[in-house]
Amino acid sequence: MFDYGLTSGASMKSDTQQIAIGLRQGEVVVLEALVEQYQYRLVRYLIYLLGRRDGVDDLVQETWLRVLERGSSYDGQSRFEPWLFRIARNIAVDAMRQRRIFSLDSNDDGGVRPAPASDEPSPFALASRTDDADRLARSLETLEPVYREALILRFQEDLSLQEISAIVGAPVSTVASRIYRGLATLRPRFEGKTS
Repeated sequence: MFDYGLTSGASMKSDTQQIAIGLRQGEVVVLEALVEQYQYRLVRYLIYLLGRRDGVDDLVQETWLRVLERGSSYDGQSRFEPWLFRIARNIAVDAMRQRRIFSLDSNDDGGVRPAPASDEPSPFALASRTDDADRLARSLETLEPVYREALILRFQEDLSLQEISAIVGAPVSTVASRIYRGLATLRPRFEGKTS
């Protein structure tokens, strides 16, 4: 079995190759290890992406099923996370299209904002631990989905611009622009200068 604790470039390559081999062979042990390591991040990403908690568990389960079904397409030449997040994003986009909530593929959401699932605090607010985190979470909720997604992938998931580009299917320059615009929009909202 592979050791996820290794961080050197050679170790990462070895780990990603072992993951690819395990997925190609349909090894349940490999899938279980991946679920254990990435489940929290996957759930967190989808909550931030959708702006709500309801329905996320179904999307996560569908993502892992797709990983198992399409494991042979993971080549092990690059990090596993972008491949996983790309699958999750595609599933989420399909689910949003069925619900006609909004689009992650453009800046135009047609004026439609996702309705809050309930009057309870949002996942952003629940995850907050300080006043600043609470303000940041509320500010993130107000961003257009494409900007929120870019910021979450870059700063929370710590993915490179190239990896984000592969996930969202947009050029690196577009990803960089979304991050820049997202930060520019977020800053005054976070500081309380606009609502």
